[in-house]
Amino acid sequence: YAADDNSKMLCFISGWDISRSLLRSCWEGNAVHQHASIGKTGRLLWIEANGEPRYFRRRSLLSRAMSAGGDSNPEPSSRHESFVDEAYPGTATVRLRSVHERVEQLSQQDLSGPWDEVRRKLLWAGGLRDLPNARPGAGYTGHSFNDYNHCDLTTMRDDEADNENEGRVEGMAWSNQLGPGIKLASLPELGAGGSWSTCMIGCNTDPPQDVAHVQFRSRIAFKLVWIPSTFTRFVLVDDAGNLLATGQPKGSLPPLEERRTNFRDVQGSKYATAAAELID
Repeated sequence: YAADDNSKMLCFISGWDISRSLLRSCWEGNAVHQHASIGKTGRLLWIEANGEPRYFRRRSLLSRAMSAGGDSNPEPSSRHESFVDEAYPGTATVRLRSVHERVEQLSQQDLSGPWDEVRRKLLWAGGLRDLPNARPGAGYTGHSFNDYNHCDLTTMRDDEADNENEGRVEGMAWSNQLGPGIKLASLPELGAGGSWSTCMIGCNTDPPQDVAHVQFRSRIAFKLVWIPSTFTRFVLVDDAGNLLATGQPKGSLPPLEERRTNFRDVQGSKYATAAAELID
């Protein structure tokens, strides 16, 4: 542990196989903001201002950082946000943490069954109802993860859910009123705000220029990316591109060209890295 006089207490444990490690901390008021890229077996220790140590079990990086900035024991069902993401203030942070916790419960076997069942598990993990018979705009989720584009699981605050594109995302309709459908399809037990499978067009730029980041000013909880060259396996990655889960579903998958286009749309970005490392 080391800290200079100009920084607050911060601990980085390097004895546990931490990959791609980068740690930065800054204080504004009483909040701590942390950004890192930590391997699956890595652990982070944060020492609070009062000297009380807090250990985080393995979870996605963003979830750990949000936990550090919030209450010591935030309830996932709370209707209040414990942390405001300064870079993307439209993020429903408690809800995003809850989604990551659900993804952690899904084993590779869970994500390698019949595609219809796998897709329903992805909806459940993302805090969405399976509503294949609802009309579009009224909660319909039959398209979610079923094409190349609607593969971003986004958790946005209530006051951002009614935002429209208004020309901000290239290739998207000017008016794409998603708010009513988000409210109808979102499972309330994951926390404040809503969930939606947003379009990932524009995610291959830095910063991303997709619906989640631009229209809703939100990070994604996870993105589904199909793995070349057979495109029969997929990865789930978080907003930083870190690997969360993999699966190899069976049965009637989305059309092959949709799956190919899905990978092409992330090529050259951080979201392609995990899939590229697992190419068949």
